Amino acid sequence: MGFEALAGADIFVHGHLAAAAAYCRRLGLVELVDRMVPSQMELRPGLAVQAMVLDTLSGRSPLYRLEAFMADQDVELLLGEPVSAHAFNDTNLGRSLDAIFAAGTSRIVTELGVRAVGAFGLDVSVASYDTTSTSVWGDFRTCDAERPPAGPRVTHGHSKDHLPELKQFMTELLCVDRGVPVFGRTLDGNSSDKTSNNEMLTLVGAIMAKHGLGPGAFVYVSDSAMVTQRNLEAVGPNRFVSRLPATYAECGRAIAEAVDADAWTPIGRLAETVTKGERAPAEYKAFETSVMLHAKTYRAVVIHSSAHDKRRQKKLDKAVADSAKAITAALGDLSAVYFCEADARAATTRAEALSDRLHTVATTIRPVQVRRRGRPPANRPAPTDTRYALDWRLTANTVGVERIRSMAGCFVLLSNVPPEGQDALDAGSLLRTYKGQYGVESDFAFLKDPLVVNDLFLKTPSRIDALGMVLIIALMVWRLMERSMRAHVKNTGTTLPGWRRRKTDKPTSFMMATAMTGVMVAMTGGGRLFLARPGTGPLHFLEALGLDATAFTDPRCRCNPVISIGMAPKG
Repeated sequence: MGFEALAGADIFVHGHLAAAAAYCRRLGLVELVDRMVPSQMELRPGLAVQAMVLDTLSGRSPLYRLEAFMADQDVELLLGEPVSAHAFNDTNLGRSLDAIFAAGTSRIVTELGVRAVGAFGLDVSVASYDTTSTSVWGDFRTCDAERPPAGPRVTHGHSKDHLPELKQFMTELLCVDRGVPVFGRTLDGNSSDKTSNNEMLTLVGAIMAKHGLGPGAFVYVSDSAMVTQRNLEAVGPNRFVSRLPATYAECGRAIAEAVDADAWTPIGRLAETVTKGERAPAEYKAFETSVMLHAKTYRAVVIHSSAHDKRRQKKLDKAVADSAKAITAALGDLSAVYFCEADARAATTRAEALSDRLHTVATTIRPVQVRRRGRPPANRPAPTDTRYALDWRLTANTVGVERIRSMAGCFVLLSNVPPEGQDALDAGSLLRTYKGQYGVESDFAFLKDPLVVNDLFLKTPSRIDALGMVLIIALMVWRLMERSMRAHVKNTGTTLPGWRRRKTDKPTSFMMATAMTGVMVAMTGGGRLFLARPGTGPLHFLEALGLDATAFTDPRCRCNPVISIGMAPKG
C-alpha cells in the first residue's frame, strides 16, 4: 500500500487489549450486561462495562479518564461496534454505574461466572473463598450517618493493608480452577471475616448449583476465619477444608501428638511452590489424626513444612535467648559458697529446679578449704575450715528445643472430606486443595495493583460497588487468558517466551501483555490493514490464547481456547 492510500487513515498500535476483547466477546459480556441492566441511556451499560474492563487491563490510565483512553483506541475493534469516544464521558459513566448497582452487581458476576465455566470448561470441584480490604482516601461521612446511602459502608475496620488510619471497604471472592472468580462483591469496611464466611456458607450451595453441583459435590476452601461454631454448623452437607486456628487447644494437642509419634507420611514438594534465589523448595509431610470441636469430631491433618514459618522461628529463637537470660539471672542470685553441705545441697535443688523445657541446669558441689580468721600459729600450717562451693552449668535442652522447633513448623488442616472411599482426598491431595487458596490471594494483589486500578476516585458507595464489579470482571478475563495459555502448554507440550528471553511452561498474563506490543493497523474505508504484523512471539501467545492475527482486524473475533485435559466445555 502506498503512502497516498493511507491519507486520512486512522493508525492504531495494538497490544494485548485486542485479545482481551476477544475473551470478553466469548463471554458475551456486552450482551449479558445489557440484558441484566435495562437502560435507555445514550451509552449502553454493556459497552460501558467492557470499555472499563479493557481500560483496567491496560494498566495505563485511570478510569476517570476513560473518554481520553477510548479516543486513542480502535473502539469498534474493542467493543464490536463503532461508538464515539465522547460517549464515555464522566456523566454517562456515572449513570451507567448507578444503573448497574440498581440491577445488582453480584447477580451480573454470578451469571458471567456461569458462562465462564461453560465456555472454558473450568473445574468447579473446589471453590476457594477469601476477603481483602481496600483503603480509600476521603472521609465518607455519609456512611456513618443514621441512614447511610446504599452500597458498601466505607468505614474503619481491620486493615489488611496495615493502614488503620484510612477508611476502607472489603472485597470477597469465590474462585475456582486456581483463581478464576465466579462470584464476588464488595462488603462493608468493618465486615468480619468470620461473619463473611457464615454468609458465604449460606450462599455457596445456591451459587454452585448454578454450575450443576449439588451438596457434597464440591469442596469449600477458606482460611482459619471460617472455623467458628456457627460456621461449622452452617457447612451442612457441604465438604470443606480450612486451617485450624492456634487459638483452639486441639490445634496444639494435634501438633504435639504428630511430633511425638514421629510417624509422618511424606508428601514432598508441591507443584505450586515457587522459590526465589537460593532458597530450596519446601518439603511437606503429614500426620493423620482427629480433633473434637464443639462436641463434633473432625478430620485433622497435621502438616509439617521444611520451610518453617519465619515469624515462629524468630519467636522460638527469642524464647531460647530469654530462657537462658532469665535462668542465668536467677542463678546469679544464689550464693556461690555455703558453710555446710546440707545448705549446699538445698541450693543445688533450687538451682536445678530452674531448668525448663529449653535449658537444663546441672550443678556440682565442690569442697574448698578456707583459712580461718586470725594469725596462724608459728611454725604450723594455718588452720582451715571446709566450705562447699556450688558450680553450675547451663546447657540447651536439644531434644526439647528440636521438639518445639518441629512443632513451630506445623499447622493443622481441618476438614470433613474422608481420607478413604468415594470422593476421598488423601493428605497430599488435601494439602494441594488448600494450597489452591494462593490463587485467591494473588487475585487480591491484582485488584490492588496501582498499575491496574489506580486511585479510587468514586465518592458514593453505590458506585464503588459497581466499580468493584468491573474490577472482578477484569480479573476474570485476565485469569481466563492465563489459564488458556497454561492449558495450551500442558496439552501440546510446548513452551512460550518468558522473562529474559527464556522459555517457560508457566506463562502469565503479564508475560503475554509485555510481549504482545507493537502491532500496527491502519483503518481505512476499505477495512483494517496491517502496517506492522505481529511477530513470532505475539503469534505464539495468540495461538496459546486460541486466537490468530485476525484478533487485531476483526471486531467479531472470539477466542477458541484449548480446554484442559479431561475437561470439555458445557453447553
